[in-house]
Amino acid sequence: MKKTFLITGALLGFLAVLLGAFGAHGLEKIVDDNAVASFETGVRYQMYHAFLLLILGIWDGLKTKQMRLLFRLVLWGVILFSCSIYALVLAPTLSLDLKPIAFLTPLGGTFLIFAWFLLGYFVLTEKSTN
Repeated sequence: MKKTFLITGALLGFLAVLLGAFGAHGLEKIVDDNAVASFETGVRYQMYHAFLLLILGIWDGLKTKQMRLLFRLVLWGVILFSCSIYALVLAPTLSLDLKPIAFLTPLGGTFLIFAWFLLGYFVLTEKSTN
């Protein structure tokens, strides 16, 4: 399980850097400033959660069931939140109407919020042996 966290965190981080570079050096040529800012928000939150997965991957403070739940919430949260932002920003350039998927962004954000809430809850309710 820990290896899955580390690999996924590394992959999300890699993609965030790659997409961030695209956003900083190519995107402004094809979309307006508001769209670039939205894209950067998606990249930023993806990177935050890549770091979270890396930290959870090296930490021994959670049970396997808790880890699985957090992993799913974070991964689906990033996919729904960040990837929907990327798609919505690039859709007009590709002559696509993706407005119907706009509800995925707040749904993904809710998953991410819930993951952080549960992490805090799991830490708070941890039965310490010290």
